[in-house]
Amino acid sequence: MQISLTINGKQHSGDVEPRTLLVEFLRYQLGLTGTHVGCDTSQCGACTIHMNGKSIKACTLLAAQADGQDLTTIEGVAPSATELHPMQEAFRENHGLQCGFCTPGMIMSALAMVERHKGEDLDEKTIREELEGNLCRCTGYHGIVKAIAAGAKAMQASQGGA
Repeated sequence: MQISLTINGKQHSGDVEPRTLLVEFLRYQLGLTGTHVGCDTSQCGACTIHMNGKSIKACTLLAAQADGQDLTTIEGVAPSATELHPMQEAFRENHGLQCGFCTPGMIMSALAMVERHKGEDLDEKTIREELEGNLCRCTGYHGIVKAIAAGAKAMQASQGGA
């Protein structure tokens, strides 16, 4: 079946089998390899993307179900090819990257978390609770939590906040 969707601001279409998972379509048909296939059970969050502005796990949705939707993957968050998004920069600066396998999903979850708590200071307890659906194989949560707090502050500052 033919599907058409907007990904990172660009129109894409493709022919998929009805059983094709969205994460498989993104990685293997479109080459957007930042979205990882981790556990295949929606437990690890490595496939986290945004659909219509809300975070979802791309391994829990069929590509056909995303037909006509607006998606953002990790490839679409940086303002340019030479500049990182403030949350990406915070992960780099605060040792939140670890081996990197979980990083795209963690960043996509972090961006959704910041949006949900817009105007609030994200404390460590809130960040840890909100990361419940994302797993880091390296167990580098300290750096990840620190990075999300720093990224949230940087995003708030860049938008004219405190």
